[in-house]
Amino acid sequence: MSDTDTAKGVTGEDEVVDLCRELIRIDTSNYGDHSGPGERKAAEYVAEKLAEVGLEPRIFESHPGRASTVARIQGEDPSRPALLIHGHTDVVPANAADWTHDPFSGEIADGCVWGRGAVDMKDMDAMTLAVVRDRLRSGRRPPRDIVLAFLADEEAGGTYGARYLVDHHRDLFDGVTEAISEVGGFSFTVSEQRRLYLIQTAEKGMHWMKLTVAGTAGHGSMIHRDNAITELSEAVARLGRHTFPVRVTKTTRAFLDELGDALGTELDPEDMESTLARLGGIAKLIGATLSNTANPTQLGAGYKVNVIPGEATAHVDGRFLPGHEDEFLADLDRILGPKVRREDVHSDKAVETSFDGALVEAMQSALVAEDPIAKAVPYMLSGGTDAKSFDDLGIRGFGFAPLKLPPELDFAGMFHGVDERVPVDGLQFGVRVLDRFIDAC
Repeated sequence: MSDTDTAKGVTGEDEVVDLCRELIRIDTSNYGDHSGPGERKAAEYVAEKLAEVGLEPRIFESHPGRASTVARIQGEDPSRPALLIHGHTDVVPANAADWTHDPFSGEIADGCVWGRGAVDMKDMDAMTLAVVRDRLRSGRRPPRDIVLAFLADEEAGGTYGARYLVDHHRDLFDGVTEAISEVGGFSFTVSEQRRLYLIQTAEKGMHWMKLTVAGTAGHGSMIHRDNAITELSEAVARLGRHTFPVRVTKTTRAFLDELGDALGTELDPEDMESTLARLGGIAKLIGATLSNTANPTQLGAGYKVNVIPGEATAHVDGRFLPGHEDEFLADLDRILGPKVRREDVHSDKAVETSFDGALVEAMQSALVAEDPIAKAVPYMLSGGTDAKSFDDLGIRGFGFAPLKLPPELDFAGMFHGVDERVPVDGLQFGVRVLDRFIDAC
């Protein structure tokens, strides 16, 4: 949609779908090693869309091709603390052969926009652009300053995106006290009388680890008691099958209490099977927040079938609950045993904030205005977001990318999965809610 097309008569709802499709068509696959196309093209696209409506966006390139776009909108009362709206433009890779529709086509089918990033998180990027462009075209300034950040590298820990900006350009976020971003604000239909919208107020910390076992190299035909592959495989199997104890944080307790009220029953987090059975499509998201987790994801060893290697390695995605990092690391070392060397590939803290204040009230009022049976409730994300980096600046982060979803849609399964898609009417709903939210925040 050109600048001529986006005259004052065009609304955010009118253009959000096209913005989402165009972002999806920009391949920003992040392989974690700079081998992907990078985010520069997406950063330039976003900057162009913001400049068309009078902003002065800046592009920051932390490494060739790894670029983020930042802009500030002056509010009606610049003396008030500013709000940060941030999203990432990178996506995890996708194999087109596995998909019903090409993951980088942005095709519309069955009432949805399909493609990698449709829910993680080019949908929110598009909604943000659509709302901002609409407000600036119509001369509606926000009540306070808003900083917009479209970031690189979130899918690999944010080193070349949010972390880079926080470490080297923290002045961009002067005066910011609160932020909204991804994986929150989506609906979970409990009944015809109640729809819960899950607001992310906490997220687990991470330890992405490399495990190494050293053994004695030798000929594959010999009896060999010091085989690095055997030792590592046994340790990885113990870890992969281990059930970590249930630990209910304040956020998860609050979510279960709210859900229990909506269902008219008390939910017991100690009874995992019956509790998760009531959660339908969000069971995966919530189940992973009831304990620490450690999932083996890669194995490596050897170079020839008749050579016993002197070393074997594995990689593990470890996630810990707020307040339980020391317990997690102690459990890891006990499970793995003394022969396994553990080292972090990437680590970051857990974050958690309370579910209260004017910003939360603005979320609730905006949701109810568009969905009368809506109720905002807090929950914890099992993964991590760029909120970890902004927390270092004292910025209180919430996941609020509002989507009203059909109950049958496996929303949790869309993240990093095949056939990722977002409903067209969900995008338009999100635009309306975000617009109301900005007025009230």
